[in-house]
Amino acid sequence: MSITIKLVSIPVDDQAKALEFYTEKFGFEKRTDVSQDDYRWLTVTAPEGPDVELVLEPNTNPASKAYQASLREQGIPITAFFSDDIDADYERLTGLGVTFTTELTEMPWGKFAILDDTCGNLVQLQQVG
Repeated sequence: MSITIKLVSIPVDDQAKALEFYTEKFGFEKRTDVSQDDYRWLTVTAPEGPDVELVLEPNTNPASKAYQASLREQGIPITAFFSDDIDADYERLTGLGVTFTTELTEMPWGKFAILDDTCGNLVQLQQVG
C-alpha cells in the first residue's frame, strides 16, 4: 500500500506550553519548528515511532476551537496514545504532576487513563492486552 500516515494534528491553545508538555512529560522529541510571520509549524514525534509526527496546531480557527472545547466539555479525549507499560507510565506522569481526569482503569480489552495535556485537550493513554 502506498498511502501512509505521516502527520496527525491536535489543536493547542499555546504551542510553547504544548511543546513543553509533550517533550518534558511524554518524552516526545521536537521534530520540526519553523516560524513564518505569526505562524509556527511545530511537530513532535515519539522516539520509538518517528515516522508519524504530531502537529501541535494553534487553535486559532473558530471551528477548531469549538471542536476542542466541545470534546473537553463532554470528557472525550481528542486522541489516544499507546503504552507498553501503562502502570509505569501512569506512575511516572503522576509523579511529574500530570493531571488525570480518569484514573487508571482496567477494561476487558486492557487498561486506560485520561489526562489533561494543559493545552485544552484530554488525551487517552492506553495499553491493550
